Amino acid sequence: MKYWLIKSEPEAYSWDDLENEIIGRWDGVRNYQARNNLKTMQKGDLCLFYHSVTGKEIVGIAEVVNEYYADTTAEKGDWVCIDVKTYQKLQKPVTLSQIKSEEKLNQMALLKQSRLSVSPITKDEFDCIISMGQ
Repeated sequence: MKYWLIKSEPEAYSWDDLENEIIGRWDGVRNYQARNNLKTMQKGDLCLFYHSVTGKEIVGIAEVVNEYYADTTAEKGDWVCIDVKTYQKLQKPVTLSQIKSEEKLNQMALLKQSRLSVSPITKDEFDCIISMGQ
């Protein structure tokens, strides 16, 4: 199993939207590195769901339920999407400022490549954030 961080502006697609849909399509990614990360994701991988721009906080855990396939929202055919479902909502959101202040998380892609919408994280980073969200 691998661990990921997926980002979305809550005004465009929020944790609540994913909960309402039950299974949501993670589409619209138009960054090559993020696309390559989507192609690496496997069924059962867990993703921290981060609200970007507004909130700037991790609010829950999503699970990959379908591996990558063609993104129909793209004009050209080399973009992909995946399907995710809610796995667990965090008891309390973990904010960007909390992440920045935690030494164990100072190598996270969220901090190093802040505009990347899909990024890998380590098991230790995942566990640290889950602990912070309890």
